[in-house]
Amino acid sequence: MLSTRIAARAARSAALARPQFTPAITTRFYAAAPSSANTKPPVALFGVDGTYASALYTAAAKTGDLEAVAKVLDSASSTLKKDAKLQSILNAPSLSAEDKNSIVNELLNTVGASGNATVKNFMQTLAENNRLGVLEGVCEKFGTLMGAYRGEVELTITSATQLDAKVLRQIETAVSKSQFVGQGKKLKVVPKVNPEIRGGLVVEVGDRTIDLSVASKMAKMNKLLKDTL
Repeated sequence: MLSTRIAARAARSAALARPQFTPAITTRFYAAAPSSANTKPPVALFGVDGTYASALYTAAAKTGDLEAVAKVLDSASSTLKKDAKLQSILNAPSLSAEDKNSIVNELLNTVGASGNATVKNFMQTLAENNRLGVLEGVCEKFGTLMGAYRGEVELTITSATQLDAKVLRQIETAVSKSQFVGQGKKLKVVPKVNPEIRGGLVVEVGDRTIDLSVASKMAKMNKLLKDTL
């Protein structure tokens, strides 16, 4: 795993435990104002990860590199999700400049982006600003921007256990024919697993939520019994 390859460096730096100054956000490679409306992020995002994701979107749009950058960030997101230790390493506050440079290079090689100047400069900016820990959030927020850019509507399907592809397709087909999806829009299916819903489904389309979970039904039943007794 990626975390195994860089853990030794991170552990050594953490042992030094020296306080570090965290500089303000630097956007040295994409600070210029967008040259056209096409480079402006399609939706407004908030938070540190949203700020970085928006800046990266503008930089990628200027170079016509949006889809390539999106592919890299999808790969980075998958890497972070598969390697639980990696996130804690990225959050380490005492990484030296050498360690951060090594981490960036390892990440770039792992996600196949060592030749992508936009991603490379962006990752270096995160490292310089001690913000490698927000990378996972940036990946998610950049996905939101790309969804809006592509005219997609996010369909989140939450179940107590993992659903197979056939069931997901059936739900997608049903929702695509409903009034919840605007004309000309494409659905982006995001399956999630949450054992706490106990069973059933929670379906979210855009800003609408359809709660068909067992947990929801039990809560309603408990409230009814409480109000009756």
